[in-house]
Amino acid sequence: MTMTIKTILYIIVVPLSIFALDSLNLNNKFKKNHELQVKLLYLMVSLGLSYLVVNFFYDFFINSAIII
Repeated sequence: MTMTIKTILYIIVVPLSIFALDSLNLNNKFKKNHELQVKLLYLMVSLGLSYLVVNFFYDFFINSAIII
């Protein structure tokens, strides 16, 4: 059971993206009594941001290894 580099990056980046997005106060931007929708959007944005960051770093590491 070996963990791939992408899996390790996801384990590191997902909590970091949640921590970064935690500084935003999104409740003021939505209608009252819609906390579930805010949490769902928060989760989707966090996972989407994590996906983009992990793929960027993975591609960067792969391409930089080819150049060297």
